[in-house]
Amino acid sequence: MDLAYVCEWEKWPKSTHCPSVPLACAWSCRNLIAFTTDLRNDDQDLTRLIHILDTEHPWDVHSINSEHSEAITCLEWDQSGSRLLSADANGQIKCWSMADHLANSWESPVGSLVEGDPIVALSWLHNGVKLALHVEKSGASSFGEKFSRVKFSPSLTLFGGKPMEGWIAVTVSGLVTVSLLKPSGQVLTSTESLCRLRGRVALADIAFTGGGNIVVATADGSSASPVQFYKVCVSVVSEKCRIDTEILPSLFMRCTADPNRKDRFPAITHLKFLARDMSEQVLLCASSQTSSSVECWSLRKEGLPVNNVFQQISPVVGDKQPMILKWRILSATNDLDRVSAVALPKLPISLTNTDLKVASDTQFYPGLGLALAFHDGSVHIVHRLSLQTMAVFYSSAAPRSADEPAIKRPRTTSPAVHFKAMQLSWTSLALVGIDSHGKLSVLRISPSMGHPLDLSLALRHLLFLLEYCMVTGYDWWDILLHVQPAMVQSLVDRLHEEYTRQTAALQQVLSTRILAMKASLCKLSPCTATRVCDYHAKLFLTAVSSTLKSLLRPHILNTPDKSPGDRLAEICAKVTDVDIDKVMINLKTEEFVLDMNTLQALQQLLQWVGDFVLYLLASLPNQGAPLRPGHSFLRDGASLGLLRELMVVIRIWGLLKPSCLPVYTATSDTQDSMSLLFRLLTKLWICCRDEGPASEPDEALVDECCLLPSQLLIPSLDWLPVSDGLVSRLQPKQPLRLRFGKAPALPGSATAWPLDGLARAPGQPKIDHLRRLHLGAHPTEECKACTRCGCLTMLRSPNKTTAVRQWEQRWIKNCLCGGLWRRVPLSGP
Repeated sequence: MDLAYVCEWEKWPKSTHCPSVPLACAWSCRNLIAFTTDLRNDDQDLTRLIHILDTEHPWDVHSINSEHSEAITCLEWDQSGSRLLSADANGQIKCWSMADHLANSWESPVGSLVEGDPIVALSWLHNGVKLALHVEKSGASSFGEKFSRVKFSPSLTLFGGKPMEGWIAVTVSGLVTVSLLKPSGQVLTSTESLCRLRGRVALADIAFTGGGNIVVATADGSSASPVQFYKVCVSVVSEKCRIDTEILPSLFMRCTADPNRKDRFPAITHLKFLARDMSEQVLLCASSQTSSSVECWSLRKEGLPVNNVFQQISPVVGDKQPMILKWRILSATNDLDRVSAVALPKLPISLTNTDLKVASDTQFYPGLGLALAFHDGSVHIVHRLSLQTMAVFYSSAAPRSADEPAIKRPRTTSPAVHFKAMQLSWTSLALVGIDSHGKLSVLRISPSMGHPLDLSLALRHLLFLLEYCMVTGYDWWDILLHVQPAMVQSLVDRLHEEYTRQTAALQQVLSTRILAMKASLCKLSPCTATRVCDYHAKLFLTAVSSTLKSLLRPHILNTPDKSPGDRLAEICAKVTDVDIDKVMINLKTEEFVLDMNTLQALQQLLQWVGDFVLYLLASLPNQGAPLRPGHSFLRDGASLGLLRELMVVIRIWGLLKPSCLPVYTATSDTQDSMSLLFRLLTKLWICCRDEGPASEPDEALVDECCLLPSQLLIPSLDWLPVSDGLVSRLQPKQPLRLRFGKAPALPGSATAWPLDGLARAPGQPKIDHLRRLHLGAHPTEECKACTRCGCLTMLRSPNKTTAVRQWEQRWIKNCLCGGLWRRVPLSGP
């Protein structure tokens, strides 16, 4: 483990950010981190704040005045990473969602209240989606073998089996409250006691079973008292929420069973299920003022022995033997320093019976370890079942020698800075911790856990997790932390190889995600930096092609024939004529008829297609220079085929409304620019199309392309700006020091872009990258930018036509690359 970066608050003269008590922290699958602080002014008034930041731009933190009257006790992200629950010590629960789909704009339209009863545990209801990772099959060719869907029932379903959204919480007084979000937007809330004899609940956690039930674990804080477990069933009866509870077997911690040690660890300080969907395994930590004991327990079904007398009367055979549920201890560690925080893995690795041996193996798979933070400032990654130490991190406040034993270490006399709250990322390759001074630290967790791994094995670990993110749609920023420039080319090639092994239907589903993944990888190496432009251009081209083809309508409704878009692709692939008008003859032009206002509204997109074709053809003579953006398109038959189809569509629409055609600056007034470009594009496409044998462009084609700059003005394309994020600038063993609210003057990227033309000067005019509209050097309209690729676009649509709205719906929630949007100041990102 090593420190990636640290972010801390500026010291203000009249107000101070201080860590809240308790401190809550949560990490979403979109790599958004939420945590709490209290803002204290000179009058000692406290404002309860929730801070949300993107790990790529941690200084750009969005602080929310939560309006919670008491300390915030819980934060919980939903499965999509777009909504956040917060609960406080007054029993108030708020549901936060993105306003206008912006990662730095949040609102709380709904919530619930158990007045005066502090919330100690909080969770979203399970949606029934569970994916298992089969690490032993990481070399399999099919994603279906590596990642399998586990049969898991939602906590509650609507008509038709759709999971019902909502949340469940446990209070200090032993109440369980469930709130259901109805499709109409109303909140249905019900509260019930966990058992008839209510008692104080100091700690609690919530997990889910495959049958749709909920398991709640509670403790009163004393290690002399049992840890209680309850089964909770939620249903809707007569438009009302009903809660049924049942007592499950309880347990006493092993550290209290020894009479000589029963008073050594008087308080239970941490109680956690090992996973939200793993209610059979629980982690417990009991502590004294200076030390802690950690235990891992498992719930098992065991046969109940039957007395011989009853055996003779009615012999028990096979499955008829009575079974009983019983907690069994898996492992325990004693003589630890006092534990200050626990972080559990979210990676759903499919466990086998040999898991207890994994900790001693030289191979480590992310997700098998959990993190323990100690009061001396250190962090340990331990195996989640055997509790054996896998890796150790010592903060600068408590340096240790590398050969010092991990567990037996001297206690420090002065209080060290330590993590009060921690969370692991969704791939367990990164850890965030908030310390006792309110400082946020992000740590890398190596997949090898310090074991020497050859490059091929390290690549296999990272490739497996990239594939997991590709299948689930989770953000992969934390994986990029471990990619070195020398790995980029191999990872991109192997990722593409694994992708091509999948079925055609799955490839179509994942086509845009793999392009975005390749683009983010290529940013990390100077050798592949310009390919980032190509991947983003391909994303844009695919989206434009799908949108324009979807506007075509069959002339006769209810026709069993192919759609106009499919027929266009088929005819363009079959007819290899270089004359655009001869290709048009084979199409039913009545299918291309659109409203004149619609055609005019699409002109900017059509102009981009025309400019891009001209740019590619003009760069053909320089194809030996791979550092030039667009290089990969020159040998990509599928992309050239898409451009050829769009040129045909544009030609037909130009006959209906000439003003929608791309505008070219030509040296001759009589020159038909569209026909010239289509002829050259077709010749290039024939050289590299999938159906025919690949060949190099002939000299005549190259000569004609050399003449293009003398016939047409070659446009300068607006490529995406270089991202101002951190991941390409982070260096191993060199953590960055950042401040919240202050954009850093980052050191030069190790992958400095080879072409100056890709970087945009501060005063240079900006462009709406998705609408292709020029915004000027200082845009007057509110804009939003992608947190990953830096794509800039206006927040509000300037055009209300149906076709434009259809285009904008493709990226209203996320950028084309899958990144989240964030609002940027009017002066620019």
